[in-house]
Amino acid sequence: MAIGSRVAIRVAVVGYGLSGKVFHAPVIATVPDLSLQVFVTRQADLVAADWPKVATTTQFEQVLEDPEIDLVVIASPTQAHAWQTQAALEAGKHVVVEKPFTVTSAEALPLDALARSKRLVLSVCQNRRWDGDFRTVLRLVEDGTLGEISRFETHFDRFRMTIPVRWRDSDAPGGGYLYDLGSHLIDQALVLFGPPETVWADLAIRRPGGRSVDDFHVVFAYRSLRAVIRASMMTAQVGPRYQIHGTTGSFLKWGLDPQEDALKAGGRPGARGWGQEAPERDGQLTVALGPDGPMQQSRVPTVAGNYAAYYRAVAQAIRTGGPPPVSAAEGAAVIRAIELAMLSHREGRRVPWREGAAGGQ
Repeated sequence: MAIGSRVAIRVAVVGYGLSGKVFHAPVIATVPDLSLQVFVTRQADLVAADWPKVATTTQFEQVLEDPEIDLVVIASPTQAHAWQTQAALEAGKHVVVEKPFTVTSAEALPLDALARSKRLVLSVCQNRRWDGDFRTVLRLVEDGTLGEISRFETHFDRFRMTIPVRWRDSDAPGGGYLYDLGSHLIDQALVLFGPPETVWADLAIRRPGGRSVDDFHVVFAYRSLRAVIRASMMTAQVGPRYQIHGTTGSFLKWGLDPQEDALKAGGRPGARGWGQEAPERDGQLTVALGPDGPMQQSRVPTVAGNYAAYYRAVAQAIRTGGPPPVSAAEGAAVIRAIELAMLSHREGRRVPWREGAAGGQ
């Protein structure tokens, strides 16, 4: 159900927590093809302060019944993603779902089929594919700079001993950092290398008073490659964000993409210098000049991050009926990986990818 180019695509955002307020609304507002129309939230006062010209409602059904709404962005807690996405698709709306896509892959796969049957765009917002550091890593892997990759590590470590009262830190289905940060890291590994042969995981609650996983170590095993996916909320001295080692060299990158902090500070994509990192945060590339050395070191400037590119691609897919920038099938694969990691941890074994979804937490 493509939309012509003469009118803007009218958007409703469901939820005005961190995701809706920081990662969706400001980015949507910078894409000319998209027009923010309404927020579904009980926090009308916050919306009024940030978006005085945008309406609010507490009734999700009102958005579904509104023929003026073309795209529904689901930025609610994970437990609501599946039923809200299904309802929006059944109402004939295009849908963007905040990651993680759903709690289980059994919920995710029928949504993909439903969207296809109705010729609607359904996309999972894996915005960190558009982080500058990941775009740099993707380029280095694709152009063969490091040769055949043997080890890939992606970390998302923080030091946060205070446990906030929110769904992300709860023991509710879909809570915990394997679902939250893990969704980003797993997605990036799948983009780079595809599905692994096996999944192994060690999951833990490290912080005193913690209620859900706040420390995880997941290993994707491929024929000649190991991808290590790691996050902890008890890391005071943070190491490299990425470590990649191959037959001809290595690449190390510290620091996080600056777009999140810029959005939290009220910035908007498209501003001067948006998504660009300072030269002192360049990655370190070490390339072997021969089979056993010597080594040549150089700095690799970070590609500018660009979250708005995701929503521009969503708009293009809606306009043309083409594929979304992140498909529902890709979102379902991330949830499948999370389920297999939980199964691996419970049973203390490597779980073959072909074993399928494990289901549940």
